[in-house]
Amino acid sequence: MAGNKYDHFPWSHVVGFAFSIILTLFAIWIAFYTDLSVSAIVWSIIGLAIVQAGIQLFMFMHVREGEGQTQVATMFYSAGVGVIIVIGTIWVIRSIMSMPM
Repeated sequence: MAGNKYDHFPWSHVVGFAFSIILTLFAIWIAFYTDLSVSAIVWSIIGLAIVQAGIQLFMFMHVREGEGQTQVATMFYSAGVGVIIVIGTIWVIRSIMSMPM
């Protein structure tokens, strides 16, 4: 079908995948082969994870498509749920670790 928007090679997916692999390898290099402090390594990996999440949102999740307000609201809702899950998990694990055995 000529003229179909789906008949081209998905270069954005390939580029996004390559960037994701590069960022992952860079995080591994930081963790294993640098003399940074533990907190610097953790913050570096968190920063790289945020960049990688942004790349995946734009390259794979098609954030730029669809209705603008719906996409933004859904992203904020999802980020809120993710933060609640992470904080709740840390809270539960710390509570369990502080229990007397």
